[in-house]
Parts: sequence; structure tokens; C-alpha cells
Amino acid sequence: MKIKYLKINQFGKLKNKEIKLENNINLIYGKNEAGKTTLLKFISSMFYGASKNKNGKEISDFDKYKPWKGEDFSGKINYELDNEDEYEVFREFSKKNPKIYNKDLEDISKQFSIDKTKGNQFFYDQTKIDETLFLSTNLVEQNNVVLDNNNQNILTQKIANILSSGEDNISYKKVINNLSKKLLEEVGTERSVDRPLNKTLEELEKIQNLMQELNDSSLKNDELKQKKQELENDLNNLGKEIEILKEIKTIKEDEEKENQKININNNIKNEFNEKINNLKNKININNEKNNKKIINNKLSIINIFLMIILIILNILINFIKLPDILQNVVIYSTIIYLLINLTIYFNKKIKINKINKNKNIEKIKIEKEIEILEENIKNKEKEIKLLKEELINKNNIKLKEVKNKYINNINEKDLIDLFNKKLNEINNDLDYTNKIFNNKRIELNSINIEEKSINEKLEEKLEYEERIEYLEKQVGELRSLEKSINLAKETLEEAYDEIKSEITPKFTKDLSLLIEKISNGKYKNTKFDTDRGLIVEREDGEYINCNNLSIGTIDQLYLSLRLSAMNEISEEKMPIILDEAFAYFDNERLENIIKFISENYDKNQVIIFTCSNREKEILDKLNIKYNLINL
Repeated sequence: MKIKYLKINQFGKLKNKEIKLENNINLIYGKNEAGKTTLLKFISSMFYGASKNKNGKEISDFDKYKPWKGEDFSGKINYELDNEDEYEVFREFSKKNPKIYNKDLEDISKQFSIDKTKGNQFFYDQTKIDETLFLSTNLVEQNNVVLDNNNQNILTQKIANILSSGEDNISYKKVINNLSKKLLEEVGTERSVDRPLNKTLEELEKIQNLMQELNDSSLKNDELKQKKQELENDLNNLGKEIEILKEIKTIKEDEEKENQKININNNIKNEFNEKINNLKNKININNEKNNKKIINNKLSIINIFLMIILIILNILINFIKLPDILQNVVIYSTIIYLLINLTIYFNKKIKINKINKNKNIEKIKIEKEIEILEENIKNKEKEIKLLKEELINKNNIKLKEVKNKYINNINEKDLIDLFNKKLNEINNDLDYTNKIFNNKRIELNSINIEEKSINEKLEEKLEYEERIEYLEKQVGELRSLEKSINLAKETLEEAYDEIKSEITPKFTKDLSLLIEKISNGKYKNTKFDTDRGLIVEREDGEYINCNNLSIGTIDQLYLSLRLSAMNEISEEKMPIILDEAFAYFDNERLENIIKFISENYDKNQVIIFTCSNREKEILDKLNIKYNLINL
């Protein structure tokens, strides 16, 4: 793989920068703080993105290199894989996913896998190298090799770590020890004291014993629940029955009101009949009274007496000679009597006619009133008939509504029987049902009180059950953690054995060849021992511990090991990126390593970041072609 072109719009202190790289050695020169480290971080960020995680640092890479004034935080990289496929990547660092183009400038971004956290994984899909591996192999930074005499054992430890675990920051022994310590502290054993596993098991056993004491209460509670369910069902059924009775009661009350209207109309009708009878009686009585008055007037005793006397007197005057005066008196008296009687008779006749006329008028009025009353009676009879029909229709409708509403609670026959009952009977049924309902509710309340008392005791059982569940879960998690840690140890041991048997010998063989060439034969064979670490053979044949070497020599070993590892991490010939990696190399060692890299890694692109002229001078001296870039 070769990086061909970099375009930096804005990244840290670098702005509007374009850099072209050649296939073999590229020497990037710049004074301190000129932006070499920023350029290095730009390259890795183009492949993997600028992380927003601090990862133990004071500030994340994203925040560190993001422009302050909101400029275009973006860039572009052009590179070619070993199969000569060329790609161009444009990335806005504030966005998770970049845009990837092929050599025909077709957007092929969707052809690569997507990680929800890290975004598009195009570079990993192409090289099988993740960011961690890229930074620990292809990229050698100054921070990894610049050490003073008191801390050179850190670098030798890194070498030992690589040879034992494959990673320079992972020590196999420390990992195994840490896993064992973690297993003891976070899990323990059933025989250990005051460790999570045995403490949890002891508490679990204690609570399980207490649980046994609450079983009787639990059984009693089950019985109460069953009885409570039965009562609730009864109350539900009785409640429905009360509802039905209340509805029928309402219907009956309405029916009674309607019957009252009918009765009122009947009473009015009867009153009308009574009035008719009274009026008819009145007509008859008046007729009888008039006849009696007439008879009484005609047969007046005084009038008869006077008439007899006058008749006798008129007879006597014909047989007895009376004085003229007396005769005249009798005659005139008779004449006067007759005139008076005639006058009285005619007056009475007129009066009787007048009375009879008035009586006839009154009779006509009474008869008219009787006619009106009879008409009212007919109307009332019609109204009563209509009210009865409406009542029957209403009852039929109400019966149907109640039947449909309570179809699941009462059969049709029982409902009809209830409808046929009288209101007082319905009231009696309702009172009786309410009494049963209240008795059962009292019984249910008693059960609730008893159940509450038991539940107060069983609350401890519930807490115990929850605690047991929690403890069993804890035991399961501890067992799982124990299994995971042991599995990790087994896996690590297997990996370690594999590294020792396969990878380490190859590394040490390659390392031996590298260190021999770099040191001009001063150091030859290297060997890794679990107890003694890395051992190096001197020219005189003696094996010495790596810790006894100079810092420069250790640097050579470390760099050699990293170069050796590059050939194993990917099928691609990855670029070798060296950031001030030769700080502790003297001129002889520097010349040897540059010559070695030029001769043995001619298929790898080499990018050297430096702030000195030593690399340039040696490249010129060795007549090695290189591409110089000034920042």
C-alpha cells in the first residue's frame, strides 16, 4: 500500500496544505512545533476518524485538532493498494462517515461495513488492520523510544511483551497474575473467607432456612385467596341481580305512575257519570215540585171554604128573603170573589207558564251539559285505552332492553317472572338481595383483614424470595465470572503457548537477522526466555540480558521487532511511518538502519518525520533516492 496524496483543509495548526508522497522513502522535515505530529495524526484520522473519546488523555483528538473558529475541519487522502486499486477518501471530521471513491471517482462508501460507534470500516476491510494495530506496528513515534538510563527497562519490557503476548503494552505474566487476583478478590471459592462467593452462599442458605418457616402462612393465604375469589364472584353476581331488580323497580314505579294517570282518568270519568246522574235527578225533582205547587194552589183550603160559603149564600137568598143590602153584599161578594179568583187564576196561569218556560230552558241547559259530559266520558275512555296501550308497549320495550343488557346474567323466564311481580314484591326481593350482598361483603372484609394480617407476615417471605432470587443471580454471575476468568486464563495460556511455539521463534529469528545487520554483526542471535526476558548474543559468543545493553541498542532491538512484526499483520505491504524514531541512534546506527530499510523494505513506502538534517545527510551520502517535504 502507498499513500500518494494528502490534502489538509484544516486540521490542528495545519491549514490549506497539500502533500504528495512517493513510493519509497519520504523525508518530512520540520522544526519542532512545525506540525509533524499533527500531520501524523491527520493520516491516522483519515483512515480511522478523529476520536471524541479521551482514552485517558486530558483532551480527545477531536477536540485537540478541531479549529477554534469553525473553519473547514476536513481533508482528503489518496492511496493505492498492492493490487493497484486506487482510492480517494474525503472526510469531514465532525461526521462519523467519510466518502470513499474509486479511481473512476464513483462513490463506493456503501460497499464497506459500518460500525455503529466507529463509522465506516473501509480501511480495516481493505487491510485487516484496526487503529490500535496500526499505531502499534506501522507507526513508530518518538514517545515510544526516547527513554533515559533510569527507565530503559520500560522499553525492554515492551520488547518482552511483544515476544510473549504479541502486544508491546501487554505483559503475559502481569495479565495472568491480575486475572488470578481478580478471580480471588471478585469471586473467591466456597472455602475462602470473606469473599463474594462464599459470603453469598452462606447468606443464601440462611434465608432458605427462614423461608421454610413461612410455608404454613403461605398455604393459609392460598386458601383465603380462593375463598376471596368465590366471594368476589358471588358479590359480582349479586351486584348484577341488584342492578336488574333496581331497573325493574324503576320500571314498576314508572308503571305505577302510568296506572295512577289511568286511575285519575277513571275517577274523572266516574265524576262525569255522577254529574250526569245528578243532572238527570235534578230534572225529575223539578218536575215533581212544579206539579205539587200547582195542585196546592188549586186546592187551597181558604179558597174552597169561601167558595162554599158564597154558594150557600147565593142559594139561601133564593129561598130566604134577605134584605137587599145583604143580597147585594152576597151578590157583589160573589162577583168580587169570582173576579178575584179569575184574576188570581190568570196570574197564576201566566206565572206557571213563565215558570214552565224557565224550567224548560234550564232543562235544555242540563241536557246540553249532560251531552258534553257524555262526550268527555268518551274522550276519557279513549285516553285511558291509549294510556294502557302505551304502558303495555313501554313494558315490552323495557323488558327487551333489560333482557339484552343482562342476557348473560338471567334467563328469559326468570326475567318475565320478575316483570310480572308487583312493586312491593320487587322491593321485598331487592331488600333481601341487598341483605345477602351486605353479609357477603362483610365476610369479604373479614377475609381482607385476615389476609392483610397474613400478608404482613408474608412480606418477609416476599423479601426473602427476592433476596434468594438476587443471591442466586449473584451466585450465577459469580460462577459465570469465575468461568470467564478461567476461560480467559486458559485462552491466554493457549495463546501464549502458540506465541512461544510459533510466533516468538519466528520473531526472534527475524529479530536476530535484523539486529545483526543493523549492528554490523556486533549482536547476532536473540532469544526470548520467560524468566530472563530477551537475551542477545555478542560477537564473542556470550549471551547477555537485554537490560544490560545501551539505550541506542535497545532502540535498535525495539525498532527491529516492530519492523519484523509488520510483515505478519497484513497481506498489504503497509507504509513504515517513523516519527523522530532515531533520537537515540548515533550516526553509525542511523546509517545502518536507513541502509537496511532501503535495501530490505524497498516494497514498503517509508515516511520519516524528523527535525534534524541527519537523515537527509545520510540519504545523500548513501545516494538513496528520497522525496523531501518541508513543512
